[in-house]
This record gives sequence, C-alpha cells and structure tokens, in this order.
Amino acid sequence: MSHPQDLSLVEQAAALRRGTLSASDLLEATVDRLAERDGALNSTPIVFASVAREQLSRAPRGPLYGVPLTVKDMFALPWRGARNGTCHEMIEPRASGAYARLRDAGAIVVGVANQHELGMGSTGSVSAYGPTHNPWDLARSAGGSSSGSAAAVAARLVGASLGSDSGGSTRIPAAWCGVTGLKLTYGSVPYDGYFGARTTFSAPGALGRDAADVRLLSEVLLGRSLLGTGGTSLRVARLAGEVFDDVSASVREAIEHALGLSGWDAPSVRLNEQGLILAASLALLAREIDPPPAEQMGSLSASTRASLLASQLLGTELIGTELIERAQSVRVTLRRELARAFVDADVLAVPSTPSTAPRLDEGTVTLPSGPMGLDQANLRLNVLANLTGVPSISVPVGLDASGLPIGLSLLAPWGEEARLLEAAAHLERASERAFLGVAPPLARG
Repeated sequence: MSHPQDLSLVEQAAALRRGTLSASDLLEATVDRLAERDGALNSTPIVFASVAREQLSRAPRGPLYGVPLTVKDMFALPWRGARNGTCHEMIEPRASGAYARLRDAGAIVVGVANQHELGMGSTGSVSAYGPTHNPWDLARSAGGSSSGSAAAVAARLVGASLGSDSGGSTRIPAAWCGVTGLKLTYGSVPYDGYFGARTTFSAPGALGRDAADVRLLSEVLLGRSLLGTGGTSLRVARLAGEVFDDVSASVREAIEHALGLSGWDAPSVRLNEQGLILAASLALLAREIDPPPAEQMGSLSASTRASLLASQLLGTELIGTELIERAQSVRVTLRRELARAFVDADVLAVPSTPSTAPRLDEGTVTLPSGPMGLDQANLRLNVLANLTGVPSISVPVGLDASGLPIGLSLLAPWGEEARLLEAAAHLERASERAFLGVAPPLARG
C-alpha cells in the first residue's frame, strides 16, 4: 500500500470522509515521514506530534477533517507564538485568524514551516532553524520566504501548507519547488495573530501540489467557494517589458511552451508607471518594516541586520514625505491600470522567477541584462500583486535541462481567486499534468 502522504490533499480529505483512511493512521504516518525525510530538507523544524494528536481528538468534521498541515512561522498558534524565522517570540501564543479557520475546518497543524528570517529574503537560506533545502537538489535554495511550506509539499511530507506573501514569498518557493502557490487577495483572511498584518503588502498564501489542492485549502481560508466556469475561454495577456524579456532562456522557453499549449492568445500589455513598480514598493516597504527590539538584533544574521539597518536609513532619512507621496501615487495609478487591463483580459501572466533554483550559496543571478541580486530579481517579477493587493498564483509549467522546476504566475482582479484556480487547472490539463506527476528525488525514496 502506498504511503498516505503520497495522496494529494484532495485525495486525503476524500479518503478520510469515506472512512477508507483513518485520521489517526494518516497523522502517525505523517509524523513518521517527517522524521524520516525532513532531516536533510529542514522544511519543518518544529513538529507537534502530541499536540496534533490532541487536536485530532476534538477536530470537527469539516472539509479538512483529520488532514495534517504545516503553518509558516508568521502565524501564531494557541500553544506557540509566531517567531518569524527567528529565535524570539514576535507574537504571543494565540489562535490567529488563519489558524482558527483551519481548526474549524478540522485540519490538524502538525508543525511549523521554516521560513527566511523575518521574511526578509527570497531564498530561504537564512533562518534561526538553518536553511531550507530544495527537494529537487539539496544544494539549492527552496525559495522564500515561505521556503519550508513549499519544500514540505513538494517532498510529500504534507498535503498542503499555509504560507504568506509580501513580495512573492509564496510564489517564488512554489516555482522553485515545483508546486502550486496562491497569494490571496490582501485582507481577505483575518489578520489577527499574523506578522504580515504590519504591512500593506502581505497576504496569506496557500501551497499545494496542484490547483485542486490549493482550491480546497483556499476555500477554507477565505470561507467561500472558489468554483469557476472553466479556463479554456479565459482571456490571458502577458505583462510586457523586462518581466518577460529579462529572464533565463529555460524560463522563457518553458513559459512560451505552456502558453502555446494552453490555447491562449496572450497578447502583451504594458501598464503606465510599470517601470516604477519596484522603486515604489521598496520605498513603501522601507517605511513599513518594523524592526525587532534592540536586544534581539544581536541574534539575527548579519544579512538580516544589514537589511534592517538599510531599511531604517531609507525610511527615516532618505525617503521624505514627497517621495512617499509619489510612491503612493504610483500604487494608485497601477491599481487603476490593472483594472483597465482586466477589462480586456481575465488574467495577466508573468514568470514566477527569472531562473530556476540557485545554489544556496549564490546571491546573484545572471540575466540577459547582466548580474542581478536574487532578491531584486525575484521581487521585480512578483511585487506588483502585493503593491496592488490582487491575488496571484504560481503554477508549475516545466523543468530545465537539470531537471529543476519552472513556474508561471498569473494575476487576477481583486477577489478573483476562483479565476486564477480555473486558469491553473486549465494549464494542468493542457500539459496533461506533465509537471505535476513527477516527484522530486527526495520524495521517491
């Protein structure tokens, strides 16, 4: 008999409802698999075996009854506060809004997913728990900041995981680990007990093996149905300019192939103020970053301390009121431009990352335009959805010559997660799920 965690989230939930799979057996199998496989991966450094058993004893018979999940370290739990990838409690133990929705649906939180320290990086290479490794190649980055969530789903340790996204933090690791990751609409899930509530950019994210798994988890988080009308007839446009031009050849080829298979015409569109997306986002984020108390700074990594100090300098001394007002004006303009673009297109397409997963010790990527820092390159492709608040999903669409996954991201209007999931499911069907049935090496043992 196959391992229960080789089943998808939807399959697990269905088997539990039918009674062909025992919830206690699934939980114990999950705990055992985490112990067997996660040592080298380091996706789930904190496992709550006894607490999970207690949760199961009183879990309601909701749509996720008995399904073990992991939760990113940005969400407070009743028995453990949120630490945001550090060794300090940032939010006291409590039932965060996102956790409460999982609990009420019957889900079991089996562990804390690793993440980039303070969420301030797109690689997952820096954390109080140590770096998260990519299940496709342990020497490579899993992406960040929701690194542990994506790696655990890809490695078949859990069926799904709760992440977050302030500038691609769900979509980047989803792309590099070969899973599906959906950034929800800003403010669509209760933000109490969530570290991302401190910015206007962050939203919870759902990571699963495919669109159906992400739909199930997202319906619970949002508290509404996400059934659509079918993806074939969707009108898809690609965002013009450097977001498509300045990526690696393997990423470009895989995305062009996927769009071709989909049957979507995908004409190019360009937004007014598009060239200021990254600058406006960095200016606003610098003002919103809330550094930890001084006594905790010494325990952070040198790279995180440097990023915090740079943000403080920018936010307090170099970015004046006039520039902040300009950045806010860019945000307003881009929201209007997106609304205008969505009159003629149902979704917009962009690459999820400019390259496949780099080695953990690499800090730059070489693009057609030249070398660029990984965080800048990743943020440039993803932060539009965070700046404007709209939902966005990354879908696996290929593998490079080394066998590393490639993702395509889609953006939709505010609140239209159902549209994104329909588009993702259509891409899966068009490729005959070619990039969903292949498990990474770590998951084949």
